[in-house]
Amino acid sequence: MSTDEPGARRGRPPGTSARELELVALRLFGEQGFEETTVDQIAAGAGVSRRTYFRYFESKSDAIWRDFDQEVEAIRERLAEAPSHLSIMDAVREAVLAVNHYRAEDVAELRTRMNLIGSVDEIAASATRHYDAWERAIADFVARRSGQPPDSLYPRTVALATLATCRAAYEQWASVADSDLTHYLDAALRALSTGFRDLDAAT
Repeated sequence: MSTDEPGARRGRPPGTSARELELVALRLFGEQGFEETTVDQIAAGAGVSRRTYFRYFESKSDAIWRDFDQEVEAIRERLAEAPSHLSIMDAVREAVLAVNHYRAEDVAELRTRMNLIGSVDEIAASATRHYDAWERAIADFVARRSGQPPDSLYPRTVALATLATCRAAYEQWASVADSDLTHYLDAALRALSTGFRDLDAAT
């Protein structure tokens, strides 16, 4: 993914400092443990001040979610530009595939991220907020297309089902690491959009 900062707040320094902070944080969390690592250590490792760290992230755990949050914004942008001739699920699938280009060589970093989310209470607790934002991006699009409120049954069902499908594809890809993530996402989302009819036929 790009290291640019979409929607950057006024006063945020340009450049790749956020990515540098993210990598330093992941390295220190792996070496020392999450609880044992301080924001001051992360900032020092990236050659910036503590104040600069908090220009990018609101908390220590937020460094883990940088790529995910950028993905949410990118999906929103893609869906806002989706051609009207595409069905809802085709538009969602194309948007998700467009912003996910992880390769086999990215797996080590992503496994570290997944392990932290699964094993550190503070990070796991923060997951809900980030997943909710991802779901809202999908639900808002479905609501616009269907003319229903974003919090009504259909938009929420599509959003929740899509996130669950993407997480399953992501986890399967990370465990195998034999190709680009998009192959797994494409297969899983196509199956979801057809109600898993192909799976029934194969069975």
